[in-house]
Amino acid sequence: MYFPILRGRQFELLALRECIDQNILSDQVIPVLEPVKVSTTFAKTVDTFCKAGKSIAIIRNPQVGSWLKDWNKENNAGIRTQINDQFNHTNVISSFYVTSKLDSNIKLAAQNEMPIESLLLLCTSPDHINFYEEIIGDNIPLYNLIPDKSDFRRRIRPNRVLCEDHFPKQTRNIDYSEIKTEFFSSDHLYYADDGYKGFSDYSVVGGEYSETGFAPYAVAIHIVYFDEKKVLRIAHFVSDSNDDISDPARKFAEAVEKLVEWNKTMRLDTAGIREFEAAYRNQTYPGLGVVKKYSIMHHLELMSKYLDGVEK
Repeated sequence: MYFPILRGRQFELLALRECIDQNILSDQVIPVLEPVKVSTTFAKTVDTFCKAGKSIAIIRNPQVGSWLKDWNKENNAGIRTQINDQFNHTNVISSFYVTSKLDSNIKLAAQNEMPIESLLLLCTSPDHINFYEEIIGDNIPLYNLIPDKSDFRRRIRPNRVLCEDHFPKQTRNIDYSEIKTEFFSSDHLYYADDGYKGFSDYSVVGGEYSETGFAPYAVAIHIVYFDEKKVLRIAHFVSDSNDDISDPARKFAEAVEKLVEWNKTMRLDTAGIREFEAAYRNQTYPGLGVVKKYSIMHHLELMSKYLDGVEK
């Protein structure tokens, strides 16, 4: 099982919805969505999963974004009712970060008839393992997402999922220019041998979160692929006209041309790759958010094919 962790920003949400709409997401892929903003896009995305009968895990105590602040605003009353109904849907797995407030989180879940055995828990700080042990006790959550570190492995044993941030984050997009391709992950090959029920990462977005965006000097497209040993690598395609922030359409055209030329040899065939190739043929610029959406879609479909045994 693969548990990609995505934030509830617009283009991550749209990537998930398009994966469902195009039927390219395996039942063995369960996205873990950390909502960052109360929005109709979020509600529509969860609704898409529910109607398709696909599982999605929703983090009820997000640690980033404005979700908790926005939740009780009067103008969100209608959408709040809709989302509360979604939390009770059989395809929605209520999930919590393990923090010092875990006790109140578990009590909230119990009040809503969600026992510990139905929950997904993410424990990412060694300082919080004590709270896990004290509150969870001998109960067994549905899934425990933990880093592959000895303190976590020794103390959180049942139903554990290997959770690592594999995206090779650089300070600037232009820094990827000298890194054509690099190692991404081999967790999918060894997680079961290492005693895990699944594996998890932050896809091609990475775990770092920022509220603000900015116009980049360079446009970079990140594409994961399997090498001959089925190890996941990530290729970077970077624009050339990177002296200033002007003309992002030109920068995208330069980057996507490199991707299209590379794929003549690689022959990757996913919905995301086809969208990139269409943009190149039609000389269109979809915007940087859509570029991220295409890359996420490609990653999720690639892993879906692998887990379903249809990836070449």
